[in-house]
Order: sequence, then C-alpha cells, then structure tokens
Amino acid sequence: MTHRCVHAIPLLFIISALVFLLIHAAPGGPLAIYLSNPNVRPQDIERLRHALGLDRPLWEQYWSWLAAFVRGDWGYSFSDGRPVASRIAERVPATLELVGVSLACDAALTVPAGVYAAVRRGGWFDRVTASASLAGMSLPGFWFGLVLQIVFAIHLGWLPSSGRATPGADDFADHLQHLVMPAAVLAVVLASGWSRYLRGSVIDVLGQPFVVAAAARGASRQRLVLRHALRNALGSLVAIVAVDAALLVSGAVVTESVFAWPGLGSLFTEALARRDYTVLMALLMLSASAVVLFNIAADVAHAAIDPRVAR
Repeated sequence: MTHRCVHAIPLLFIISALVFLLIHAAPGGPLAIYLSNPNVRPQDIERLRHALGLDRPLWEQYWSWLAAFVRGDWGYSFSDGRPVASRIAERVPATLELVGVSLACDAALTVPAGVYAAVRRGGWFDRVTASASLAGMSLPGFWFGLVLQIVFAIHLGWLPSSGRATPGADDFADHLQHLVMPAAVLAVVLASGWSRYLRGSVIDVLGQPFVVAAAARGASRQRLVLRHALRNALGSLVAIVAVDAALLVSGAVVTESVFAWPGLGSLFTEALARRDYTVLMALLMLSASAVVLFNIAADVAHAAIDPRVAR
C-alpha cells in the first residue's frame, strides 16, 4: 500500500505537467472569450494577461499553479470570477448521486446474471445475456440516451427529458423520475461488460483444480459456486469496478450533457466551450487523481478478497 502511494506522487506530477502543457497549447488561449468581444481594447487584454500571470514564462506559470493547487487554492473561474473549488463543490453531489445509483444497479444486474450464465453455460440464459451484453457494449451512450428521451419523454411522456428536478417541484418522486434515464444509460453500458467479465472469471475458477477437488469430496454445487468460484472471481471484478467508478466520478461527460444533468461532466463541457482554463485544469487533475487513487483502492480490495494477490 505504502509503495503504491509513493509511486502515485511522481505519476500525478507528470500528469499535471502534461495536462498543463496541453491546455496552454490549445488554440485561442484562456483569453479567447475576451478576444472575441469587439468592444475589448488591446490594452485591456494586456492588463488581463498581466493580472492573470499569462505574460510570465510557461514554466513559471506551471510552478505557480502547481504550488497553489497543492495548497487547495485552485484559482478563480475565467468565465464568472467565482472560486473554482466552489464551482466544483456544487456539482459533486449530482455526479455522486448519478454514479452511486448506476453502480448499485450495475451490481444488482451483474452478479446474478454473470454467475447464472456461467453455471448454465451454453443455455438459453447464457445466449440471451451474451446478446444483450454485446448490444449494450456496442451502443454509443449519447445515442442510447437520445433514444430513451424520444421514447419515454417525447412519445410516452412518462419521464422528464432533462435536468435534475422540475422547477418548483421538490419531492422525491420528481427527483427519481429525472434520475431514471441517465442512470439507466450508465448502468446498461457498464453492466454489459461487467457481466461477461464475471461470467468468464467464474467459469475459469470452476475449472481450477481446487474446485474440482472440492467437488470430488462431495461439496454441493451451491457451495462450489458461492464460496469458491464467486469469491475468487469477485476480486478481479472489484478492480474493474473501481477503475470504472473513478472514471464516472470524474465526469460522465456524454451522459450528463445529453440529459443536462448538473454534475462534473456538464461542468467540463461548459468550461471547455468557454476556454475556462482554471476550471479545466482542476477537473482534469481531479480526474487523474481519482483514477490513481481508485486503482490503489482496487489493489487493496482485491488483495483483501483474494489473499493470493498479496503474496
């Protein structure tokens, strides 16, 4: 655990340098939103450039930004002047809610479907889940989301098409209706891959010598599947779930954009459209940090579930 955390520090340092260089290499620069205004004078642009420190050497800008970021000073948004930390903090609950519900639905679908498909390998359920998983992995998220909106929001009128809540309505039922479609998009896409991975892992474990030996000693089929196969297969699945969860928490950009869900993903698209570099840098670094930390957590959880990994 300790050496993983130590290795994460230089990795995040390299990522921060690359992200900073890529952001500043993008055409237009952080002052593009002002340059497009014909009423802004060149001397005003120069004053802004000096005030934001953009007239300093690039390496000096990077070290200044990195030192402030580590201290928790993430700067101010170029678009509205608000603290970046405040803008991100107000979007985090919406993303965590969407990701949490999606992951819970994924677990409820993945584990039973994957295990039963492995136990009944080659049967009708296995073939149906294989076809459904292939379809789920092949569907583009934005297209699937648009289809759900057309069917359930426009034609049937059962669910709202976008947003997190109806203006003026602050009840649980309304909130749940807004959550159904975006959570369904993320759940279907993730569960499709997870169920097939779990199926393959369970089949592989069931063929291991220690499982065959347990069956020869008279262990029941249920005991073989639940105690031996599932326990050993869950370790690898936990690692995949942790990585996917990190990517979702850092921003389900496409899904949140399609459904106008006010989370980190939609904040990223807004900041990208406005060339809001301070917000973009903070979001990208949070995303990278989440992926690294969740990978460490996945390794720890995998070792806890399967002691052989820790050896």
